Amino acid sequence: MANSGVSNNAERTGEKNVGLASRGMRMKEDQRKKRIPVKQGLYRIPESENDEPALVATQCRSCGEIFFPGRQICQNCQDQNLKEIKLGRKGLIYSFTTVMQRPASHYRGPVPYSFGWVELPEGLRIETLFTDCNPGDLEIGLNVEMVMEKLHEDEEGNEVVCHKFRPC
Repeated sequence: MANSGVSNNAERTGEKNVGLASRGMRMKEDQRKKRIPVKQGLYRIPESENDEPALVATQCRSCGEIFFPGRQICQNCQDQNLKEIKLGRKGLIYSFTTVMQRPASHYRGPVPYSFGWVELPEGLRIETLFTDCNPGDLEIGLNVEMVMEKLHEDEEGNEVVCHKFRPC
């Protein structure tokens, strides 16, 4: 009886027996999967469990105006002397809504989802998704904190992550 290259388990699932070397290679490929930001420059992704995520903004050295996402030229005074700063991780819900139907655009995350605006201690209001809560739990003025979470996987299986806020 010739070996068909298909194991008994694989016969039921339709999988081919790929052998130890191939499985080891697949495991190494899986280990190389990355957490990549949905958009570069918005935040710092924690590299270890002890690191906290941070939103990255720019602040004008001349007039003090803060911008998120960061800018190269101050929209207030037109100065080009800006510095990168980390924003606070906590804020208050300024407004929100819950989307029940998948948008036709670029969004590839789960549905339904809640999103809105959070006011940070620096005075900025930023658009964000909300997580770790039911839509009925959200209310204007609720204390929230920023976390980094998977939004979806890209074509290579990497985790595409974004900032979200959750009640605290």
